[in-house]
Amino acid sequence: MTSQRERRSRWLLAVLVLIWGVSWPVIKVGVAAVPPIWFACLRYVVGAACLVVIATLCGEVALPPRSEWRLIAVSGILQMATYSALTAVALTRLPPGRSAVLAFSTPLWVLPLSMWWLREQVPWSGRVGAGAGLVGVLVIASPALQRTTHDQLVPYILLLCAAAGWAVSIVFVRAHQFHASALSLAPWQMLLAALLLLPCAIEVDGPLPALNMRGLAALAYVGPLATAFAYWVMVEVGRYIRATTISVTLLAVPTVGLLISAVTFHETVNVSLGLGVALVSAGVLLTMTPREPVHRTNNVDLRRCLTSRPEPRHRDLSEHSERNALVRSQSGV
Repeated sequence: MTSQRERRSRWLLAVLVLIWGVSWPVIKVGVAAVPPIWFACLRYVVGAACLVVIATLCGEVALPPRSEWRLIAVSGILQMATYSALTAVALTRLPPGRSAVLAFSTPLWVLPLSMWWLREQVPWSGRVGAGAGLVGVLVIASPALQRTTHDQLVPYILLLCAAAGWAVSIVFVRAHQFHASALSLAPWQMLLAALLLLPCAIEVDGPLPALNMRGLAALAYVGPLATAFAYWVMVEVGRYIRATTISVTLLAVPTVGLLISAVTFHETVNVSLGLGVALVSAGVLLTMTPREPVHRTNNVDLRRCLTSRPEPRHRDLSEHSERNALVRSQSGV
């Protein structure tokens, strides 16, 4: 049974890479039809609604305990609201493939934060990886430093700020002691993100315009699939596959996004972009260190949720380690 679940988890992980890779060109289409901050807000409205349904079926709907409020605030503000808003705005000016590579540079910022905040010991390979990754970021952003394309500098800065904000969230989660399941907290995090983005969207983008078919189609993909379903997949996969394995696999997401963007948006893969992708990928790979194996306990099977009555979950130390591994793996750390 365990081997079957491991195989299923590996297939789910492959599907997740494809979903997230495709999501970058889809968001590019979406922000061309819907104002970017409105798009980010509606994404989490739809995602939160879908996750409430999933969590209800799995018996995981509950008010978060007070001990989790800070986590919900940090994750909802930095990992969700800020990240989605900044990347959506950047995608109005930049091609999706190049954007995906920079947005997935999060592990490069996690390393120095972990050294400073958590006093983690970083091996030489991690330091070399961080340096290589930062060089790759500069290579990818080098066209924006030219006078003829100087107007693209701000979108690049927004993407790097989004990655750095996600890194702060990851480091905070590493030091957090969980008292609730990841699945039960996710709807509250997304609801907070939507509520924070709503006034920003009204102030920056004005009233919500009528949505056309392109905007609705993009939201229909990004909200339920790339947000709600993807989060459930990470919860499920994180119970059977090591966080390091997940992290390495997720390195394929920017590559998939870049390839799809090259086909659909005719994004040019020139020497600077190819070299930058190689350096960032190598840097992210070097900054990752092996993590402890994930304990295989208390699985949440969606088919069981659909066919059986929800029962209260028992929480123990193994669940805490699973959730920490899950959040690390969400951005390739």
